[in-house]
Amino acid sequence: MPGLSVAVDVTPLVGHRSGIGHVAAAIVDGLGARDDVELTGLLISARGGGALEASHPELTVGRTMLPARPGRWLWSRGPGPLRSLGGCGRWSASLDVVHGVNFVLPPHRAAAGLVTIHDLTAWRQPELVDAVSRDLPALVDRAIATGAHVHVPSAHVGVEVVERLGISADRVHVVHNGIDPHPTGSAERGRTLAGGRPYLLGVGTIEPRKGLPVLVEAMRALPSDLVVVLAGAPGWGSEALDSAIDTHGVRDRVVLAGAVDDSTRADLYAGAELLVYPSLDEGFGLPPLEAMDAGLPVVTTTAGALPEIVGDAALLVPPDDAEALASAILSGMDDAERRRLIEVGAHRVERFRWPDRIGEFVDLYRSLR
Repeated sequence: MPGLSVAVDVTPLVGHRSGIGHVAAAIVDGLGARDDVELTGLLISARGGGALEASHPELTVGRTMLPARPGRWLWSRGPGPLRSLGGCGRWSASLDVVHGVNFVLPPHRAAAGLVTIHDLTAWRQPELVDAVSRDLPALVDRAIATGAHVHVPSAHVGVEVVERLGISADRVHVVHNGIDPHPTGSAERGRTLAGGRPYLLGVGTIEPRKGLPVLVEAMRALPSDLVVVLAGAPGWGSEALDSAIDTHGVRDRVVLAGAVDDSTRADLYAGAELLVYPSLDEGFGLPPLEAMDAGLPVVTTTAGALPEIVGDAALLVPPDDAEALASAILSGMDDAERRRLIEVGAHRVERFRWPDRIGEFVDLYRSLR
């Protein structure tokens, strides 16, 4: 079968690696390992290109040489300014497909365009996102106006995109995110990070959308020797979490671990009682699958795509309901229920392995060119 020439926006790989950055890295690594795909990286940033090329020596990188924020602002107002700057425009002439993996479709010429919309929080609840994310609707509108197709990580987001953005369903394509086999962590090291106490684990950037103040409130109804470890970089709106900790008097039961590396996160998964993921809105939800892969039971919410992703392998509660969350946590810590969740979760996560997802992306790219 003829090879494909594909360019992927690698801007999310530069700097702090968020959940979306991990997804982008998995797509780049997966495509780069295939012999039927010629891969180019497109970088909308004036910084980070050298480090990116050093970590991915096999990857040809085209750059706009603009800081990301001004570059996105220009692109939201039309393709001309960025095309004229070289870099992305120069590389796109011979491409089959250009894939913007994080809401932004880089400038391109004759190639087919594909833009990933991870969720519609910036459209529905702009108060839950930061100023940069509030620019996303204009960037997506620009991509759609150029004829781009849309990739979504869940059927839930796909339905929302069709209904809210008015794009025809045949231009919206579902390819779930994937997960790589989870490294084995040390439960002892995880418990040490929690001060030697039994702990619940929360994973993700600390921001309003993650619903962490609800988890803090739920701690009041849980055994006093149980603590919660929150592993995630401080995001905008962290003050709400800090206020909730003081309001509910649980300062000594909340451990703010900050951003952690893969090894430390594996240790935290290994030693925790449960992963608690009280998100208020989610287009996919990677930490619940990571937890299942690590043999950890999961309590999460019915928000967004989470029911679609976790199926019957997690305990689900309504978002923003501290009482229901506390009750589910207690249920999940029951020995029999814990064993059931671990067993079902191990089967569930096998549906979301990256090699299968990369194959689906390649099939999608072929259908677009």
